[in-house]
Amino acid sequence: LVFESLLWLHVCAVSSRGCSSDVLADLPLSMESFIKVVQRIEGRGLGPSPLTVVRSLRGVAYEGDAFVEHFLGDPDPFPSGENEAPMWDPTLSEFIHLMVRHRIVGQAREEGVVLGSDGTTVALGSLLLGIEAGLVAGAGESVSGLYSLTIARNLGLSFLHSQDSQILGPDGCWDNVTFPRVFTLSGPPSLATDALVNGGMDGVLLGKYLSTHPLHALQLSTVLRDYYGLHPGGPPEGPHLISFQRRDNFRRLVNGSVLQELVLGSLATLQRLGEAEDTGQAAALEDVVKGGVQKFVHRYLECPVIIPRCQWGARPYRGSPTQLSLPLAFMYIHHTHTPRQPCLSFRQCTADMRAMQRFHQDVRRWDDIGYSFVAGSDGYIYEGRGWQWRGAHTRGHNTRGYGIAFVGDYTATLPARRSLELVRESLASCGVMAGWLTGNFTWHGHRQLVNTSCPGGALYLEIESWKQFRSRDQAARHH
Repeated sequence: LVFESLLWLHVCAVSSRGCSSDVLADLPLSMESFIKVVQRIEGRGLGPSPLTVVRSLRGVAYEGDAFVEHFLGDPDPFPSGENEAPMWDPTLSEFIHLMVRHRIVGQAREEGVVLGSDGTTVALGSLLLGIEAGLVAGAGESVSGLYSLTIARNLGLSFLHSQDSQILGPDGCWDNVTFPRVFTLSGPPSLATDALVNGGMDGVLLGKYLSTHPLHALQLSTVLRDYYGLHPGGPPEGPHLISFQRRDNFRRLVNGSVLQELVLGSLATLQRLGEAEDTGQAAALEDVVKGGVQKFVHRYLECPVIIPRCQWGARPYRGSPTQLSLPLAFMYIHHTHTPRQPCLSFRQCTADMRAMQRFHQDVRRWDDIGYSFVAGSDGYIYEGRGWQWRGAHTRGHNTRGYGIAFVGDYTATLPARRSLELVRESLASCGVMAGWLTGNFTWHGHRQLVNTSCPGGALYLEIESWKQFRSRDQAARHH
């Protein structure tokens, strides 16, 4: 579908009548599409430099933005005059506007965002500001605003102007993950939605990389393709500089106290520029920012990404779900056995989730997929019944603990190390901090409580080494 849509763009470019909005409506709002557009821009004329490309795109996303221009100067003009050599086909302008200019429409639809191949949604404007700052620094110029441009401003404004319950996020879901066109938020928006935060973290990481690795002959589209896992050659700096590890990599760069200072600095700059109200109460402002940063650290740096049900295409729950009495004290580890193979990509993992839900609902006659959460080998955790609703995973114990399944058969092999760490460290600590899981919770294998070989011999040996694991006798006593 992407290829067919881009073929339409080529037809429009050489056609005397150009493209209509109906044709442009056929393009998916995906990272793959955006990279194809960048490739098209790079291929025009003598080939503009990466810095020229991002400056021109900034002219669309942040036209007249005093804060951005304070750090990066004026953008390159938007190509529209008859005597100008256009940076891109005029027929692409509408699509580029839709992709890079961030806004919330009608309190629910978020524009200026694209779906990545890993299943997460990214605001392109924040990403492009980080890339531009990195390219400028790589060219030998000093840019001090990398964090301010990408993430600190959005966080600061959200802390100041959002309701406490809406200080960050939310995430949302696409109308169609195969051919995304509309992204709908799952609740009232803050000024730092998940997509803006994702784009900001990616902008920091790629900006840092480009500040020390100037592109020279390398093209911007290649860097993006590598980072978002769309290039067979792998990421540009080993296996760690890749989008599904954005939270880990961002956490290695910035801790809470540093981020607090960055946010306060961004707000001070906005006040000097007349873009934010000067409250005149420094101590109160510091308290607001400190509290906001603590929420940010918990939500985005300590907790894992959990792909929501709507994003993997879940069917509705049958009947009425039963709410759990929280916090729970147990985590039960499973393997799916069927599917037998690990899922290595968003597309494969979502297909496996749908297949498991069909089996549980249609064959087992359960109300829903049985597991609370499912860990893929793609670097993400998928929402099953979630933190608050009783599952159907460990017979006789579903009200007392959460069922966590790893996709695959782990009789003889182990899940990906990354997946094990996500469950053992991130998911567990996130549950404790949120009050869904007791601090002294214990791990158990499914086989300790039910007559089964699950979670497979190899995986069971692995979880026996985990802190807070209980033996079979201990499990029987405590249940």
